[in-house]
Amino acid sequence: MSQNRPFVSNAAMTAIAIAYRNPDIAMIADQVMPRVPVSTENFKWLEYPLADAFTIPNTAVSRRGQVPEVEFGATEQAAAVNDYGLQNVLPNSDIEAAAAQRAQGLSTFDPRNHATAMLTGLMLLDREVRVAAAVQNSANYAAANVTTIASAGDRFDSDTSDPEAVIDAALNGVLLFRPNTAAMSAQVWQKMRRQPNLVKAVRGTVQADGKITRQEFADYFEIPNVLIGEAFVNTARPGQPASLSRAWGKHISLLYIDRMANTQGGMTWGFTASFGSRIAGTIPDADVGLKGGEVIRVGERCAELVVAKAAGALIQNAIS
Repeated sequence: MSQNRPFVSNAAMTAIAIAYRNPDIAMIADQVMPRVPVSTENFKWLEYPLADAFTIPNTAVSRRGQVPEVEFGATEQAAAVNDYGLQNVLPNSDIEAAAAQRAQGLSTFDPRNHATAMLTGLMLLDREVRVAAAVQNSANYAAANVTTIASAGDRFDSDTSDPEAVIDAALNGVLLFRPNTAAMSAQVWQKMRRQPNLVKAVRGTVQADGKITRQEFADYFEIPNVLIGEAFVNTARPGQPASLSRAWGKHISLLYIDRMANTQGGMTWGFTASFGSRIAGTIPDADVGLKGGEVIRVGERCAELVVAKAAGALIQNAIS
C-alpha cells in the first residue's frame, strides 16, 4: 500500500544533487575537511590526550616483577549535525510547458532538474564558505602555530619578502605530524607563485622571472596536497548590485589531514561529520499559481569539526 509522505524523494534528482559540480569554480571544501559518515544526528567523538603518546613510562622489568602497565584515556566530546537546505517553487504550468517542448523534440530542458542543479550549486558554495571560515580562523589553531605578517614588505606579494623562511617555520612549528595539505585562495597563489625569492629558491637559479607550478611548490616544501580555492561569493544584500569576493581570504593554512580518521580515532586537523547523503526531491504545493506547483528541495545534514588544533598552522595576511 502506498504511503503519502510530506517529502517525496526522487532518485534521479538525488543523483544530480550528489554528483553535481560546477565546472567553472574549484571547490576544495571536501578535500580540506573530508566527510566522515555518522549513524545518528547526535554523535560523539573521542579526543585523546597529547601526553599519552609522548610520555615514556618506566619500562624496566625485574626478574620476578610485573610488567609496568599503562592506561590510555580519551575524552568523549558530544556533537550534532546541522540541517542545511534550499528550495525553489515551480508552477505546474512551467513543468507542463517544458514537458510539451521535450515531447515535440524542441527542447531538452527540465525545470525540475535545472532547479536541482542550481540549488545544489548554491549548497556547495555555502559549504565552501563555511569551511573556508573555519580553516582561516586563528581560533582553530594552537596559538603558537599562528603567524601574522604585519608588514607589507614581508608579505608574499612583495619582492623583498622571504616566503620560504615563513612557510618553513610554520611547517616545522607543527608538532606530531608534518602538515600534508596547504590551502589558500587563488589570489594568494597567483601572487605568491611569482615572488622572485621563492622562484629562485624553488628553481635553484638566480633567475627571478617566471612563476612556479603547483607541483614544484608541493615538491619543494614536501606538501603532497596543495589546494587552491577559486570560489567567489556575492556579499551584497538581496536586491542590491552584486559584490563578488573570494570565499577564501588572504591567508595560507597548513594542515595535517588524515582521510582515514573518523569519530572513533585518528589524528587529523578536522573533518566533516555527515549524516546520510545529500538529498533532493519534491513537495506538492497547491497554492502556487492556478494549477498548483512543486517545491524542489535540496539539503544535507553535516557538521564541520576541528578536532586537533595542534595539527595545523595558519599564516595570516600572506598578501596585502
